[in-house]
Amino acid sequence: MNKNTTKYPTLKEIELLVWRQLQETYSVVMKQLLEAFDQIIAEKRDKKRYRMMGKRTFHLDSLFGQISFKRNYYKDRKAGKYVFLLDRYLGFEGAGSFSPLVEEAAIVLAVKGPSFRKAAQTFETLFGYSVISHETIRQHLLQAEIFQKEKESVQSPVLFVEVDGLYTKRQGQGKKGKEEKIAAVHQGWEKNGKRTQLKNKRHFVHDGKLPFWEAFEEFLVENFEYDPMVHKLIINGDGASWITACRAYFKDRAFYTIDRFHVAKAIRSLFRKHPRYRKMRVALASFDRETLLTELNSAVGTLEDEEKEKELEALIHQLEMYPEALRDYREWLREQGIDTKGMRLMGSAEAMMHVFANRLKNGRSWSDEGISAMMTGMVAILDQLPLKTMFGRVEQWNEEKEEKKPAQRILKKVKSVVTKVTRDNIAYLKGRASIPMYQALKEIRGI
Repeated sequence: MNKNTTKYPTLKEIELLVWRQLQETYSVVMKQLLEAFDQIIAEKRDKKRYRMMGKRTFHLDSLFGQISFKRNYYKDRKAGKYVFLLDRYLGFEGAGSFSPLVEEAAIVLAVKGPSFRKAAQTFETLFGYSVISHETIRQHLLQAEIFQKEKESVQSPVLFVEVDGLYTKRQGQGKKGKEEKIAAVHQGWEKNGKRTQLKNKRHFVHDGKLPFWEAFEEFLVENFEYDPMVHKLIINGDGASWITACRAYFKDRAFYTIDRFHVAKAIRSLFRKHPRYRKMRVALASFDRETLLTELNSAVGTLEDEEKEKELEALIHQLEMYPEALRDYREWLREQGIDTKGMRLMGSAEAMMHVFANRLKNGRSWSDEGISAMMTGMVAILDQLPLKTMFGRVEQWNEEKEEKKPAQRILKKVKSVVTKVTRDNIAYLKGRASIPMYQALKEIRGI
């Protein structure tokens, strides 16, 4: 062992070597493939329409590094403009200097991660150079639109709606923040192993162009096989006036139930150590609205804190305005002749808002268009909807997506080029046979 003075590379050095080699190989493979496809297009083009003007060098930033290749440049006699047919045939026309996969990965990182800047830094850390700026990622997300699904069938006569608002800051000195109004609609509950999950959950974000409930019903009509004359809505939310306006808008087509999480939280804040606290909790849990209101009114003047007394009065006023909202919605449905088997308590609005708050709050300030774009991205993730982008579509979060198989002739061409390029292209194999790296690579070369 003492005579063994051979210096072995570290794992980090080997990993970096392989990564850089893969980047170089990828660049060569992509260059040859793109130029080969460009040549095929040139030979099969409509020569009467497209006049070849020459070649232009193009630099493209990809997930494996920069690719430089030459592509044919044409004059479209019919349209009277200049075009790159390769870009058109590959669905890349009008794109910038980076690939659709870079765009897709960047948008996913920006929406799922903490910031646009962090997404750009992640790319730089991984690839060793600045691939895309945070502002470019932002601009691409601003242009993104959701691909809508086909209308979803409604399996039962009831749709469940959770509604809440999220206050977000606005950019610019002196600009007031704004409440984002969000709803989640689902078709009940289903078992997934030991867990229970919401069925066919979809999200709606209000854009302010129409009153909230009018815009929401338009969303239902566009996205569900929803019939206002058939389907009932169970709407759960706090006592904000824009939420309780559902009572006047839908009338007997909907039942408004006040969010029990908010009521329980308010009662706990006011009465945690109060002798009436336990009776209030029992009354709320058993939907005994008369006892709950009696207990709350009896506690007026017993809190020994002026601010808490004001909060109690406001809570009583809110609950007395809509006493039916403390009722079990399932009783109302049974009165409509609807079977309530399998229906559970409402109350997922808080969890929904927590998801949005994690990305939109925490000290962040937004422009109106910026927060709209980010919420579009978030809804696409939550509802597993593809996003239409400048370069194509983003759907990494769509678990149901089926990968399209390329045509056999294309697959054969790719394999041929990869095999040709990767053969005998590792520099270490051309070095001295005595070094450990040469010996290790020699062993695996034929794999």
